[in-house]
Amino acid sequence: MAKTYEGGEALAEVVRSGFVEGVHRGSVVVLDGSGAPVAGAGDGTSPIFPRSASKPLQTLGMLRAGLALTDPADVAVVSASHAGEEFHLARVAALLRSAGLEPAALGCPPDLPFGEAAREAVLRAGGGPSRLAMNCSGKHAGMLLTCLAAGWPLDGYWRPGHPLQQRLTATIEEFTGEPAAAVGVDGCGAPVLAVSLTGLARAYLRLVTAGGGGEESAVADAMRAYPELVGGTGADDTRLMRGVPGMLAKIGAEGVFAAALPGVGAVALKIDDGAGRARMPVLVSALRRLGVQAPILTEYAEIPLSGGALPVGAVRPVW
Repeated sequence: MAKTYEGGEALAEVVRSGFVEGVHRGSVVVLDGSGAPVAGAGDGTSPIFPRSASKPLQTLGMLRAGLALTDPADVAVVSASHAGEEFHLARVAALLRSAGLEPAALGCPPDLPFGEAAREAVLRAGGGPSRLAMNCSGKHAGMLLTCLAAGWPLDGYWRPGHPLQQRLTATIEEFTGEPAAAVGVDGCGAPVLAVSLTGLARAYLRLVTAGGGGEESAVADAMRAYPELVGGTGADDTRLMRGVPGMLAKIGAEGVFAAALPGVGAVALKIDDGAGRARMPVLVSALRRLGVQAPILTEYAEIPLSGGALPVGAVRPVW
């Protein structure tokens, strides 16, 4: 695996009034149900930060380390980049209370809700940023509970040298089949590991094909059963899991998306400029190469652009 991500190729174009005014470059990897590559573009073998697309693997590592969650909905919110809606905050707060912890114990920074509607509701009510509302609070709550279960100190649980993070690193490296090329600090303050898009797609495929009632299937099954907890109302990964039965999907910051369907295959992609608007059309193009068809894919095949109150163009895939 190369040391530096080389950048991708043109994957989507921005067309306004029949004129191409911009191009989004990136990389994408498509694996079939056996894990063999069937399509791709750009640089799928050099390391990138998957950002929050790593969360299902982090949750898997927590379960392996002793995190005991009897309700699959809790597994889903630990794996979430939630929108900060009331049902998200209530679920995370209940997790903390179950361990005798307060939101102040969370190591993630205070933030306003990620979802626009939830953010506006907080501001209208005169509220402000909180650790609970930060979109990674579920993951951090899970990390705290894992430390309690394993007998590890809570202090500095988010630091790379902590036993928890070392355990999560080992899980990610095992499931991607790669050593982490770099360790960074994610937006929530926890570590993020650099792996290739090929490794990320491989890991998602393993999650959806493991079966047997183990930790892998516990993570995949929980996310697919409670997709609103993973993202939120209208979130792309939430809607995709609702619209394609059996699909496991997760957004990552900076234009990352990973998805897998048992018996079909897996996709991992990165839009180089981090633009979220190009992510879904490219994902649809990739899924269709695997033969996946569903009405939700038609909705995402192109992202409309407006001029005034009229539709005047779209972001559409060129790969």
